[in-house]
Amino acid sequence: MKKGLTPICHRFFTNLSNPTRLAALEQLMNKPMSVTELAKALGQEQSMISHNLKPLIECNFIFGQKQGKRHVYSVNQETVNMLFKTVENHAAKFCPSGGKCLKGGN
Repeated sequence: MKKGLTPICHRFFTNLSNPTRLAALEQLMNKPMSVTELAKALGQEQSMISHNLKPLIECNFIFGQKQGKRHVYSVNQETVNMLFKTVENHAAKFCPSGGKCLKGGN
């Protein structure tokens, strides 16, 4: 690992460890959405979604584009698609117990 990469990795994985942010990324993998659409899809308050989108935007996991009066968010396909494929591959190869590693974890 490159020297000095630890703070970047920490921020990267901290963003992904938040359940709301991860759920938003999963939704945005399907299609671009506004905060209102994300809030409805995730069953959460719009303010909670907005709060959780900010770090994803700052780290370029998602991009925002103004469309009229609303902002529409889309996922950074180059990064997020590869991450999700990596997780799927890991789960298929190394989690044959059907998620045993999830028991008792945070």
